Amino acid sequence: MNLQGWAEIALTLGLAALIGWPLGIYMSRVWNGERTWLDPVLKPVEGLFYRAAGVNPTHSQGWLGYAGALLAFNGAGFIALYALLRLQGGLPLNPQGFEGLSPHLAFNTAVSFVTNTNWQSYGGETTLSTLTQMVGLTTQNFLSAATGAAIAAALARAFVASRGEGVGNFWADMTRTTLWVLLPLSIVLALVLVGLGVTQTLAASAGATGLEGGSQTLSLFPTASQLAIKQLGINGGGVFNVNSAHPFENPTPLTNLITAISINVLGWAAFFAFGRSVLAKKDVRALILAAVVLLGLSAAAMYAIETQPAPSLVAAGVDASANMEGKEVRFGVPASVAWAVQTTGASNGSVNSMHASYLPLGGALQMYLMQLGEILPGGIGSGIAIMVVMAVLSVFVAGLMVGRTPEYLGKKIEAREIQYAMIAVLVLPLAVLGFTAVAAVLPTALEGLLNDGPHGLSEMLYAYTSAAGNNGSAFAGLTANAPWWNTTLGLAMLMGRFVPAIAVLAIAGSLVVKPKLAPSPGTLPTHGPLFIGLLIGVILILGGLQFFPALALGPLVEHFQMLAVVAGL
Repeated sequence: MNLQGWAEIALTLGLAALIGWPLGIYMSRVWNGERTWLDPVLKPVEGLFYRAAGVNPTHSQGWLGYAGALLAFNGAGFIALYALLRLQGGLPLNPQGFEGLSPHLAFNTAVSFVTNTNWQSYGGETTLSTLTQMVGLTTQNFLSAATGAAIAAALARAFVASRGEGVGNFWADMTRTTLWVLLPLSIVLALVLVGLGVTQTLAASAGATGLEGGSQTLSLFPTASQLAIKQLGINGGGVFNVNSAHPFENPTPLTNLITAISINVLGWAAFFAFGRSVLAKKDVRALILAAVVLLGLSAAAMYAIETQPAPSLVAAGVDASANMEGKEVRFGVPASVAWAVQTTGASNGSVNSMHASYLPLGGALQMYLMQLGEILPGGIGSGIAIMVVMAVLSVFVAGLMVGRTPEYLGKKIEAREIQYAMIAVLVLPLAVLGFTAVAAVLPTALEGLLNDGPHGLSEMLYAYTSAAGNNGSAFAGLTANAPWWNTTLGLAMLMGRFVPAIAVLAIAGSLVVKPKLAPSPGTLPTHGPLFIGLLIGVILILGGLQFFPALALGPLVEHFQMLAVVAGL
């Protein structure tokens, strides 16, 4: 550990939140239909989409109609992407001649990109054609991110309305987020990345001669355009198997810094946009501070963990100042840690180092960040939505303590909202622990493990945590391209994405019809240090009580096993 490392981590995390502030103001204007500088160009394009689809963007849907449109749209996207993956071998722009995917791999991949998870049970450069990457996966990177933003926009309207009827129009929210936010930002970022050396070509490969005179064939793709939305959309799936550790995707420390900041910038922007939209900037600022505290402490802890030498090297008498296994020497520990914390605190899943190679406590921390609900800051819209659910649970707990009906942002929180909130937060442990428990005793599932013992359990626990949390990163020792893993991980992704989404929309539907109340002497202030502490406590307890036993059996046991090696036991 050194001052330069701490400064690098602080700069990466701080710039993401700082840049997210003005982008959040802009995103709020887009959600609210206010005028922006892109209107003269994009308004006519937006109108064409509505006329072609027969959509009235001014029609406000009830929460059931909004949820139905969301599910129907994503269902159609799944069918289209599944068909593209299966038929890939007979389609154009396939210079490598890749065959179509197997049914279970196509199911897993289609679900993965529709749910904004981007889990990859395949190597991108050896499995998917240029057409599939560009038309199939990149399209879903835009639309799945816009779907998450739409959920947050609907929830914001529910808090603003007083005895309202609808939560907005899904088609308008999805279209405007894509056209006004995701597309222009991705174009700018892609051009910057191309200028910094990230590849962008339709050629299949390039030849190279190595230092010893041997020839190599290097796979090429239109990488920059897909990398931009992969990061800005908080998606994570890369065109190369090693993701952002690949020099064609992340060639320099500068591209590493830019793409690392891009992981979280729109997640933070959604927090600021929500605060401006609900006219409660101080209250949402408390949510941001709680997330920043948790993310900052996690980064500090992981930096301290990974700047220790691996116990096996200590036992062998090898001089090592840090755990560099699985990390790029050109980035080092600080840049690897900053990326790992951001990608697991958000639902991004991209990596510039191999998470399975982190020390056991570092791996446990990565899992724990995902198990908190992907709210630090999480996906675009989905992160702030679940953070609001946590805030609702916090004011409910506080209300029980003082014997008052809880309120949040001017809305009374009653039994119905708490029931929906519990559905939103309990589906994660149900999917993660349920599937892991079955896989741990099923021979078919155990065949996919590279390691046995505690690390093998960690591989399974990480996979289902990542899938249900819609993250997408992995402990690379698991061979997931098998019917059991592709199917159950796909089901976990569906549960983790759409059950909370419907629960949040149900909360919005329940709140929108309620009157907007002015604060009373009995209202708990939700912007001060007391509430921030309470919120952090609720988040940690929900994660800790549910997942600590599983973490104790996996990475924590492995940690003590490694210490035993050093002690010579």
